[in-house]
Order: sequence, then structure tokens, then C-alpha cells
Amino acid sequence: MNANIRALFPVTRKYVYLNHSAVSPLSIPVQQAMAWLLDDLTENGAVNYHDWISETERVRADAARLVNARPNEIAFMRNTSSAISTIANGIDWKPGDNVVTCNVEFPANIYPWMRLQARCGVELRMAPERDGKIDVDELVGLADDRTRVITISWVQFSSGYRIDLRRVGSFCRSRGILFVVDAIQGLGGLRLDVEASLVDAFAADAHKYLLGPEGIALLYVSDRILDRIDPTDVGWMSVNNATNYLEYDLAYREGAHRFECGTLNTAGVYGLGAAIRLFLDAGPPAIEDYLIGLSGYLGEGLRERGYEVYGPRDAAERSAVVTCTHKAHTPNELYSGLESRGIITAPRVGRLRISPHFYNTREDIDILLDALPR
Repeated sequence: MNANIRALFPVTRKYVYLNHSAVSPLSIPVQQAMAWLLDDLTENGAVNYHDWISETERVRADAARLVNARPNEIAFMRNTSSAISTIANGIDWKPGDNVVTCNVEFPANIYPWMRLQARCGVELRMAPERDGKIDVDELVGLADDRTRVITISWVQFSSGYRIDLRRVGSFCRSRGILFVVDAIQGLGGLRLDVEASLVDAFAADAHKYLLGPEGIALLYVSDRILDRIDPTDVGWMSVNNATNYLEYDLAYREGAHRFECGTLNTAGVYGLGAAIRLFLDAGPPAIEDYLIGLSGYLGEGLRERGYEVYGPRDAAERSAVVTCTHKAHTPNELYSGLESRGIITAPRVGRLRISPHFYNTREDIDILLDALPR
């Protein structure tokens, strides 16, 4: 990647940072965008409030452009959990309905659906992980005529496996099943086209591969399914003519805007906007190609040193996330040894997880590989 991109990330001065699947460091543009908003609020109060609204809509449009959606299909939420819960709680469930997912999902994409079992009599069905992958045929084979939702992570947090969204989306579209995606481990590092992939809804917090701050997330809800999701968290910003304060009219705003029930994390929106502009400027296809190449290089280097690498070797199923184990060293031992040398990774579910981003280099990967015990 361009050296100018790397210079935007001060974390590279101190660390080889390879932990973007957990919390990403901020770039200078993101920090500056958030600082500008805080300075404005400190010095001027809400005098420039209408400028904040204009910037929010600009970021909404940029987010839509990033995923080939329409701006009115994008809402800003607190985090991935709240965004997925918005979808799960908004469906008109009937006892005996079911949701299909897999057994290695991050809990943000399990508990909102699990809650429906006791509340609505909804069954949760889970396809198993096998050899670090989810078999698409096995996943969709769990569906029947009572399946209302298939929900899956685009990239699995514990293996880096990337599912074929279009295959699952095509199955769902042909049967009227909602296809809901947890996109947090892919969006920003991989290119996403919601139309081509037939995704009905996705959620992604900004603080992982989107390289933004915590506390701000994207929720995409396709216009095609909007009438199937009833807003459950409703407030003054959920409705048309929100500033007509004493004219109480529960007429929801157009599109996904209705799911923004109150005041937004405006500083987070500013930061997320700066991060998205980095991706749009660099080009999502170029970023994905670079990261798939980098993860392939990392995987081969780990295997050469006697590590077992989980997940696929096929580039179509790989992501930027690589997980591994070693028969003589625990993941916590590997993590601690690397951290002591300024190389930041993470131990997850019995594996060492390594998750670079597009400002990392092959030299960073070589430093990691050289530091690992054999």
C-alpha cells in the first residue's frame, strides 16, 4: 500500500499493530475530524448545529456509496448489537418460526435471536463449523418453510472464514427469507455490494475494519424489506417533522432513518466519515486485493514455521483475518511474547488471531513471523 497511507497511522511508530479484529487505532484524519467537532462544540455550543446535520448526511451518503446502497437505507446506531437487535425485535414473529445461523458467531449475532426463543417461541438453528469453515449447503439446508431469517457473519471472528454472501442471499431471496449479515469483521477491508450480494440488512460497528471510533455503527436496511421491520426503539427523531415538538404524529421517517430514535453520536459520525473517505479514496477493490494477498503471505509463513492455520486457503474464502495454533505454545503464550516486542495480536477461542489492515506491510508480517517461536 501507499506509504502516504501508512503515515496517517501514528500507531506504526510504536507497534506492529495486527489486531484490527478487536479495536483499530485511529488515523490522523479520523482523530482530526472528531477533534474539530469537539472544538466547535466547546467554543460555540450548538450554534453550528445545522452544519453538523449536513455533515451527518454527507457521511450517510458516503457510507451508502461504499456498499452500493441508497443513503435512505443507512442508519447510524450505537453498535453492532443494537443494530442487529433492531432487526430481530422488529419482525412480527409467530410461535414455531425459526432463525438459521452457525455455532461460531460472535455473541452480538446470537443473543438478539436467542432472546426470541423465550419471548416468541422462535427456534434458533445452528450449522457447525468444520475445519474452520461454514458449509453453505449445510447452513441453508437447515431452513424450511418456517424460516424467517438466515443470519451470518460475513467474516468469522475466530477463523477469518469469509462466506459467499451471494450464494446465501440467492437462497434467501428465492424463498422470501430475510438475509441479515454481521459485517463488522469485513467492511472496510473487503468490498461489499449489497445489491449484488442480495443482502437485506447488515450491521457493522466502526471500531474494527472500518477504522473508526467506538460507539458508532452502520445499519443497512434495504428499502425492499423496510415494511417487514417495525421500529421498536422509538423517539423524537423517528418521525417526520421532528421539530414540530407539540404536534404528536407517529409518522415514521422515510427509509432506515426511522431507526435513529434520538440524538446521534455526532463526534462518532464525524470520525466514521473520515475513515470512510480513506477507503473511498484508496479504492475498495485495491484494498481487498492487497489484504487478501497479505493474508495469504501470512498464512504461508505460519505454515512454514510449523503452525496450524485455521480457515481456508482459497482466496475467495479468505479475509484479512488469520488464526493459528502451535502444538508447543498456547495462544496466550504466543500473544504475550509478541506483545512484549511491540507486536499486537489477540488470543481468541484457543487460537492466536492476527488481523492486519491496509496500512500494514509485508515487512510487518516478516517482523511477526521472525518473532514467533518455532
